[in-house]
Amino acid sequence: MPIIHHDARLEPSKTELVTGWIESQRWYAGKGRLPSLRRVGGFRLEDPAGKVGMETLLLLDEAASPAVLYQVPLTYREAPLEGAERALVGTMEHSVLGTRWVYDAPHDPVYARALVATILSSADAEDAEASVGSNEIARGHATGRLGGTVASSSVLSGEQSNTSIICQMQDAGGSAARPLIVKVFRTLQEGDNPDVVVQSALTDAGSTRVPTSAGHLSGGWDSADGSRLEHGHLAFAQEFIPGVEDAWRVALVAAAAGSDFTHRARDLGAVTAEIHRDLADRLGTAQADSAARARLVAELESRYGAAAGIVPELEELGPSALAALRAVLDLDWPQLQRIHGDYHLGQVLDVPERGWVVLDFEGEPLRSLAERNLPDLPERDIAGMLRSFDYAAGSVRLADSSLDATAWARACREAFLSGYACVSGPPDDARLALIRALELDKALYEVVYEARNRPTWLPIPLAAVQRLLDDDKETT
Repeated sequence: MPIIHHDARLEPSKTELVTGWIESQRWYAGKGRLPSLRRVGGFRLEDPAGKVGMETLLLLDEAASPAVLYQVPLTYREAPLEGAERALVGTMEHSVLGTRWVYDAPHDPVYARALVATILSSADAEDAEASVGSNEIARGHATGRLGGTVASSSVLSGEQSNTSIICQMQDAGGSAARPLIVKVFRTLQEGDNPDVVVQSALTDAGSTRVPTSAGHLSGGWDSADGSRLEHGHLAFAQEFIPGVEDAWRVALVAAAAGSDFTHRARDLGAVTAEIHRDLADRLGTAQADSAARARLVAELESRYGAAAGIVPELEELGPSALAALRAVLDLDWPQLQRIHGDYHLGQVLDVPERGWVVLDFEGEPLRSLAERNLPDLPERDIAGMLRSFDYAAGSVRLADSSLDATAWARACREAFLSGYACVSGPPDDARLALIRALELDKALYEVVYEARNRPTWLPIPLAAVQRLLDDDKETT
């Protein structure tokens, strides 16, 4: 075990070093604002060779309001790590050991091996623990379905809120094993991460419609006021499926070519219904009480207000839009349950010999963790995918104005609903009305996003709002 020099002096301190580095990271939420970091927890992982120090800092940024908690894993090396220049956090002078090169740990292969080992080794014990103090603990929890050791690792580029490590695995004999992707959650909140809970439940159910869950790392930290210990998920390891396209890219090709995509859309509807069925069986359901109904309608009205405030032409649609949104109060609601929460074609992989495989069950990013863990209407997922087909057609039109995939999108939406009904049973009028209302809500969300970020895409959701209100008039 490496010796920890508790009385050693560091220049700069760990927190000072990270403060000068964190602003440039994609996952840092306080762009344009200087952080004010305070350590509220952390833990160490052990290098079997005793050469590389590994420490995860849990740092509260008190310059934000409310304060934001970040997970910052670091490795400490006595010499530069070859090829990891972009992952260098900085150097510090250790009063005993001399100069230390400090790296963003997910880019360090020693950290990747130790993290995966901590998670997977808990399959053979009650848990695997890493600790540097009575309250500074992280524990691994394995499903026992995947194993091996890390042969090599690399960080997935382009992520905004997390850092994912692709791990090529090998078994005890040195032969290749199924690769893993380990998602390190950079922004932490108290409570369970829905990606871990939902996907692990589907793995336990034996579902092949999601990547197999390998396990996760959980931990604790001091609350902002120091009065109690909070807990949450720190990392999640699952099967990595390389060399495949997502459904968005597959659908775009079909839409641009005018190719029949209805059989694939029908299959996706059936897969979605299977996932909802398994989640209801594993995680249970809840009755939609008056508070849940009022909360949803308030969200719908707020979404319309935000959209109308940005796009003036929506104001004249106000009476019909609000009537359509408020009408859900009088409907017979199905049971609430755990769902995907941010469902669209980009969250689905097209895997040869396996079909559609659904990813990323973290839920809508702008919602709090507590909100994302609440049971919800499965119709929200259905509405999200219906909007995604519409977006595929709209993006094709933006790329080439001579292409009109409106009929293609309509056929895909109908096929998706048909596939869903083959598993769940035909929807009644109330569930169809819920789907329309939630699809309208999603379109209004898209209006706000596009107006702020991609004005040239604004016609796609605006057309959908008009279509959905026209459809609603025809059914009433």
